[in-house]
Amino acid sequence: MDREAGDGGQGDDGDRRTTPPPETDDRFSVPLRGVAVDRETRCAHYDDPVDVIAFRFPCCGTYYPCFSCHEELADHDGERIPRSAFGEPGVLCGACGATLSVEAYLACDEACPDCGAAFNPGCRRHHDRYLET
Repeated sequence: MDREAGDGGQGDDGDRRTTPPPETDDRFSVPLRGVAVDRETRCAHYDDPVDVIAFRFPCCGTYYPCFSCHEELADHDGERIPRSAFGEPGVLCGACGATLSVEAYLACDEACPDCGAAFNPGCRRHHDRYLET
């Protein structure tokens, strides 16, 4: 569900950061950028309790909580993760920091296989924005 920052996520508004290039958000173990991102990767565009993943964009090797964050901050068009890279890390669980392969993410039944945090099942509607189909 689209929401404005602070309208329902678990993060504290004081904990939110917008990180434009070339910087990355140092709260995460992977290079991550986004708009009003909380400590579990919820952003200004997707802010429900289950919005706790970020996808790696192969065009820049950076994780973004959503395609809208990439569109707002990057100076280039987003590229989707190719099928040939589905076995490589491509998804970050914002709840525990685990990096998942796309294969593991697609097979996980909307919950992190490492910590059990629920993922938003509605993200399936946007897989074509992140993943080669």
